[in-house]
Amino acid sequence: MSKQDLINAIADAAGITKRAAASSLDSLITLVTKELKRGNHVTITGFGTFKVSKRAARMGVNPRNPTQRISIPAMKVPSFKAGKTLKDAVR
Repeated sequence: MSKQDLINAIADAAGITKRAAASSLDSLITLVTKELKRGNHVTITGFGTFKVSKRAARMGVNPRNPTQRISIPAMKVPSFKAGKTLKDAVR
């Protein structure tokens, strides 16, 4: 499902215009991104939790030259943990 498909589905389900649905979705994405940049968790009850995880520095292999080792620096990455309601719905 693409972003546009999601906007159309939100508009139909909520009985609002596509413009309002797009604005709402963009606002949600912006707010989640801002909170993750600050290092906070965002929990949507029944859906899941967005958080920032720290990935340690490690050694990797250059895919173009498998004999060459490269250093991959430590970094922060966004992660998502599905909530119980979402897990049960998918199962």
